[in-house]
Parts: sequence; structure tokens; C-alpha cells
Amino acid sequence: MTYLAPRQGLFAIILLVSFCLQTLLLVISTDQQLSNSRAQKGEQMVAQLIDEARLSLENKDRVSLSVIANRYTSEQDVTRILIKDNNGDILVPVGNAPMQQGDTISQIATKGDAVIGSVALTLKDISKGEIIAMQWPFVIGSMVLHLLLWLIYSYIARPTREQINAISRDVQDLHREQYTQLDQRGYARERERRQSMSAADGDSGETGTSQSDRLVHDGQSNGQAAASTAYSQQPNTRKLDIHSAVNQYVRTQQNQDSTLDDNTNGTTADAASNMTDSDVNDPTAHKAEDSSQNANNHVSRLSATRAFDSVSVQIVFHDEFNMLERLAPSQRLPYLALCTQLLNQAVTELLKQPLLLGVSALNEPQFDESGAYVMLKAENSHAKVALAGVMLAKLYLMLNKIIHDKHIELSRFALPAKAGVSDNAQVDAMTHLLDSVGKKEQMLILLPNGGLKQISHHVQVQSVMRPTTVYERECAIFDGGNDAMIQRLADVRNAVLMIDDSEE
Repeated sequence: MTYLAPRQGLFAIILLVSFCLQTLLLVISTDQQLSNSRAQKGEQMVAQLIDEARLSLENKDRVSLSVIANRYTSEQDVTRILIKDNNGDILVPVGNAPMQQGDTISQIATKGDAVIGSVALTLKDISKGEIIAMQWPFVIGSMVLHLLLWLIYSYIARPTREQINAISRDVQDLHREQYTQLDQRGYARERERRQSMSAADGDSGETGTSQSDRLVHDGQSNGQAAASTAYSQQPNTRKLDIHSAVNQYVRTQQNQDSTLDDNTNGTTADAASNMTDSDVNDPTAHKAEDSSQNANNHVSRLSATRAFDSVSVQIVFHDEFNMLERLAPSQRLPYLALCTQLLNQAVTELLKQPLLLGVSALNEPQFDESGAYVMLKAENSHAKVALAGVMLAKLYLMLNKIIHDKHIELSRFALPAKAGVSDNAQVDAMTHLLDSVGKKEQMLILLPNGGLKQISHHVQVQSVMRPTTVYERECAIFDGGNDAMIQRLADVRNAVLMIDDSEE
């Protein structure tokens, strides 16, 4: 049998660290050498450039200076040349230094004792990747060398047959010594125990003790066997109980929704058909009937196929710190009046749209600390009352965004808003959803299937993340509209704002 070298993986890690350090030192030393050589080359080029451009620099001849500078920028290491006059104004900028940064060498150009300008030359900075690309033979050779060292170590450091036999003998001797010590200690304890028992009880006592020892040993053996059997059977029984409980729970949850309507309807029908004279006089029968009616009402509110002909639009302020209650009445009342005016004008202008023909407002909304409430009703079966509610909520959120940003810009009080659209059966549920789920500048929608079908061709919605109640599961969040609806809302918003400006 062939054994691997001891700690071969650790030796591979050491070689990998050695290769990385060697490559790093190579990059650092090469970078330093190239930096020194480029600095000397740059100083020579600047001095030569000043000698060639001294006459043109004195006359501020930009054309000649550009020709001279372009000849130097053809060098691979030069990225930018700046030639300035004696006042520091740039005469000729040549190169692309903003794209490639590097070291800049500057020198003043003189003619006698007078300063006629200055020249700044930028040299390209060599990246570490270019250094490794230039030194690729050394890097690959070093990697191959380290790999060969690892293979040589894994072959040479393997234990020989003599070493394996020596190690096995040492291990056997060690185990033999340990077992011998344990046997001697056990024999000594057993001998002391028997001597003490024989001295106390004599021969008869010794016989009885040996019999009792056998009985105790047999009892312990039987007890251990029974315990092991019970232990081996207990997990299987527990698993069966858990699986049966889980299966029963799943079946209950699957049949819960399908049997809810049947159970409630059946309970009500049975209570009405089986009612006798004694049941009429029994108050418990009336209680059962009331509970069945309440269950029916709850199911009808949650039903996705419920009929509706009106929509409620709730608009509330996103006031996390209750700032509106702490505001002085002299500032709170004008702000609420402004919000009321915007909402009423939005309702008036929106219902003029031909798309919402047949939809009317049943109330004139008024803002207070808890928000505002608008009731829209469909006058005929073709009126899109659900779409009207969604468009009204989105329109007011757009108007409130403009008013909020303008007030904040003028250092005045303003609050962001959030809206909810639902039918009359879900008004209370929408109020709770706005408090628990709603975020600022967000619209929640809680409508039956008929309302969702009305808005499906105009808006996109998304579900609530990780719902915890039935209403949160049925609720939808406005996620955007098509171009036609957004453009129509923008036109209505501009019309409302122009009306507001003309009135002011």
C-alpha cells in the first residue's frame, strides 16, 4: 500500500505563498526601475523641448509650439504636454492626460535671466498588469518550479516500508502497554473486592454473593437489551406520529378554503330548516343563527367575486412623527385647506375625461388630521368606477408630490401622502392596510375581480411581500401605468395647477 507524504497539503500552501511573494517582489522592483528610467527620460525630453521651442515660446507662436509638442507626444510614454507663457496662461495643451494619469515633470523656460514660459510633461503610469505581461516568462517559470517542488516533495517524502513497519510496531507496543495496565488495575480491584467479601461473609457468603452477582448481571443485561429495543423503536414511532400529524394538517389547510362557504351556507340552511318550536324559544338557537349570519357576511366581504358599483378612495398623510398634530392651528388649517382645494379640483377635472363617463362623486371631500375620503359611484354598468378611483388616487399623489417639494424648498411645512382604493365592503380593511403596510407616495388597491379586470389594461400591480393576513394577501400595490394613462393624468395635473394659479 502506497502512503502520501506527510502534510502534503500544508506544503502546497507554503509553496503558493512563496510564489505570490516572489511575484509581488518582482512587480515592485520592476516598477521602481521603470519609474527611475522614465523620470530620467522625461527630464531629458523636457530640456530638449525647451531648447527647440524657446524662440516660438518667446514669440508665443502657438502653431509652431503645437507642431513641436505633437512630435514629442508620439512617444509611447508621453501622455500630455502643457506649454505656458510667462504669465501662466496655457498656450498649447497636447495629449490625453485625463484618460491616462501619470507623473508630471515641470520646468521653467528662460532666455538669459528672463522667464519666457514653462513646460509640463506628463508620463504614463505603468500598471501592474503590464509589468506582469512583460515578465511573463519569469512568472510562468516560477510557477512551474514551485509545482515541480511540490511533486518532488510528494514523491520523496513518502514513508518507506521500513518506516511504516517501525511505526506499526510502536503503535502495537503502545496499545499493548495500555491494555496491560488496564487489565492489571481491573484484576487488582476485583481481587480486593473478593478478599473483602470473603473476609466478611465466609464461604457461604461468597457463594451467595457470586449468585447474586450473576442475577444482577443477568438483570442488567436484560434491562440494557430492553432499553436498546425501546430506544430503537421510539424514533420510528415518533416519526410516524409526526408524519401523520403533518399530513392531517396539510389536508385540513387544503380543504379549509373549499369547505368554508359550504359549511357556513349549510349551517344557516340547516338552522332554518330544522328549527322547531322548542328551538324558537331556545336562546342558543338565535345565537347560532346570528353567528352563522356573521360568518356569511365575513365570507362575502372576502369573496373575490363580490359585486360592487362604488369605490372608496382614502388619502392619508404619511406622518411618522405626528407632526400635523403638533403644528399650530394657524399653520395647520391653511395647509389642510390647500389639500382640500387640490383634491376637489382633481375630482372635478378628472371626471371630465371621456374615459370615465358615467362616474360621479357622491361627496365633497374635506381634509383633516386623518386624511380625506372620496366616494365614486358608477351610474351605469359600463362606467369604469374602479379605474376612476385608481386614477384619482394617482393624480392626487402626483399633485401632493409637487406641493410637498415646493413647500420643502420654501422651508414650509408639508407631508407626503399615501392612498388606498377599495370598494365599500373593504373600507375598514383598507384603513388598517394603510396604517400597517402603506408607504409614502404609494397606492394600495383592494378590489374584487371585476375591479381588477377594469384596471388590468391600464395599470400594473404587484403583491404585498410576505403577507401576514388575508387582507394583505388580497391587497395589490400600484406599480405603474401605461403611457396613455400617465399622459392623461399629467394633462389633468397641469390643468389643476393652472386653475390653482389663476385663482391665486
